[in-house]
Order: sequence, then structure tokens, then C-alpha cells
Amino acid sequence: MTVAVRPASTVVLLRDGEAGLEVLMVRRNRALAFAGGFWVFPGGAVDDADRALGGEDPDEAARYAAAREAEEEAGVSPDPAAMVLISHWTTPVGERKRFSTWIFAGEVAPDSEVIIDGSEIHDFQWIGVADALVQHRAGQLPMMPPTYITLCAVARYDTASSALAGERETPCPRVLPLMVPTEGEGGFATLYPGDVAYETGNMQEEGPRHRAYLCDACWHYEYEGVSEPPLFPQD
Repeated sequence: MTVAVRPASTVVLLRDGEAGLEVLMVRRNRALAFAGGFWVFPGGAVDDADRALGGEDPDEAARYAAAREAEEEAGVSPDPAAMVLISHWTTPVGERKRFSTWIFAGEVAPDSEVIIDGSEIHDFQWIGVADALVQHRAGQLPMMPPTYITLCAVARYDTASSALAGERETPCPRVLPLMVPTEGEGGFATLYPGDVAYETGNMQEEGPRHRAYLCDACWHYEYEGVSEPPLFPQD
């Protein structure tokens, strides 16, 4: 069965906190079929009003969608014109629901009030980007690979303005992962272009590694011997 790919958009809302760069994370209702209980960035489907604002440019329509969803889900209103496109992800083939998702970054005032919708979103927190990664790696803050990799991408910045400036100069990866089953915890991994198994799904094959996999309830990004660029700069 062919699954339609729906356009969607999300925004990484950043602010300068006392301890450094902070990001707004919201928790999806556990009852939702897609990513229920996971920590995400505000976002949702691109609608007709967004397309009207964006004209013929799907990137621009997604920009307006991300800003609108931030308002609807979290009561925060980033400036669409100032937001920066970080990446674009398409849900792997084989999933029951598939999305073509634009991920933007936007800065908001440190005192911005957050009001969650109480429907799709049941909780929120402003959290230091580095701390969010520490908590995830400790088995807390469950999230999907695009969320984890996006946090890794912005973790190298100290301020919201430097993050937007840096991402504005960084090429935007457009990613179609390949999802493959694995043994043990997690049950699957996502492979990215350049991985030896990206075309075949054979995880045992020797060669370049460009993948994310679950271990101890957290994601690990592996990038080794790959000619394709990484999804975020490596140390």
C-alpha cells in the first residue's frame, strides 16, 4: 500500500538563558499514535492558509506553518521572516504515517510565556540544549532521531543569535532515512546516505557507517568513513 507523504513543519524555539542557550521542548500526548509521549519541538501539518502565504514556494509555506503551530501548540509567536531552515526530513518508506518535514530555528524573547494546548501537547519545559542531550543520554527525554540530531546540531552554539547566524551559513541537509530492524533494545536503526547498508539494509556488511541506533533508551549517531557530509558538524 502506498502511503501519502504529508507536508509538515516544526520550529526549534531558542532563547538565551542564565546558564546558556535554551530550547523549548514540548511533550506529545501519550495517547497519540505518532510519537506519543515523546519530547518534540512545536509543529504540525502544513495547511491551505500556509500555502497561500508561501505562494508557490513549499519552503516558505512550511515557514509559515511552523510559526503558526508554535502559536497554536505553545502560545509562542516567532517571527517567520527571521526563522532559519536547519534541515528537511522525510519519514522512511514503510511507516504507516509519512511526513515531509521542514525543521526551522527561531529566537524568542527570554520572558516569552508558554501556553500549551492541552490536547496534542501535555507538558513543556525550557531546557539548556546541552542538558537536554545529557538527560536523553541518561534514558530520560524520549525523542525521535531528527529531534536528537537537531539538538546535536545547535548544541555547538552559545546564544540564540549565533545559532541562527551559524545555521544560516550551514547547508541544509534533506534526509530520507532507511529504517531497518535490529536485534536487541530499540528494535530498529535509521540509515543515512553514505552508509554501506543504505541501499541494501544489510547491517552486517562491512564499510562506511552513517546511522543512528538506540542503545540504553537513547540515540547514538555513528559517522565513520563516509564521503557524504554529516548531518551535523563533528568534533
